[in-house]
Formats: sequence, C-alpha cells, structure tokens
Amino acid sequence: VQLQASGGGLVQAGGSLRLSCAASGRTFSTYGMGWFRQAPGKEREFVAAISWSGGATYYADPVKGRFTISRDNAKNTVYLQMNSLKPEDTAVYYCAGSGGFATKARSYDYWGQGTLVTVSS
Repeated sequence: VQLQASGGGLVQAGGSLRLSCAASGRTFSTYGMGWFRQAPGKEREFVAAISWSGGATYYADPVKGRFTISRDNAKNTVYLQMNSLKPEDTAVYYCAGSGGFATKARSYDYWGQGTLVTVSS
C-alpha cells in the first residue's frame, strides 16, 4: 500500500482544514488507518485512528471533539477533518496503514510522506 497525504497549509487559529490520504492498492479496505503528527523538536504522536470498516474510531485527548477521522473505501481515501485549530496543532501530519486498529506508531506498516499544517495565532 502506498499512501499520499495532502491538504495541509497555513490557517489562522480557530480555522479548519481537511487532510486527505489517498491509498493505492486493492487491499486498502482491509487496513486500519491512522493519523500521526510531529511538531518541530518533538516526537511523533498519535492523533486519530479508524478501523477498516470505519465503524470504530479513536482520538488522542488533545484533539478529541475538534478532529474527525473518516474513510471512503470506495475512493481508497481516509480523511482528517480538523476544526477549531490551535497553534499547538502545528506539525507535519502523517497518515499510516496498519493490519489492525492501533494507536502506536510501531503497529503501522505503511506511511505517507506527510503534509505540513501551520496554525497562526
């Protein structure tokens, strides 16, 4: 599976962005998908995960209630809708694919190249 993330950019605090992650390969619908982020000088951290069917989702506490992960298996795409953005959300965001439903980076086998989100105050 190859993953291509897009949709990052510069937004003011309080604004919204939607990230997309397009996957190649016919097995996309069998993979759990996740979003991670890495801010400058910090370790990569978990943001959100969604099961292969989309029936289960999980969020990190800092984004709960503001971010929504979803997927369209017919389009081989997973999304991250980000609302009420804060300057501390500034990071490179990565999508990733896993054989299960996971929150740990080591559980993910496939990674996209990352897309930069910058939130100005």
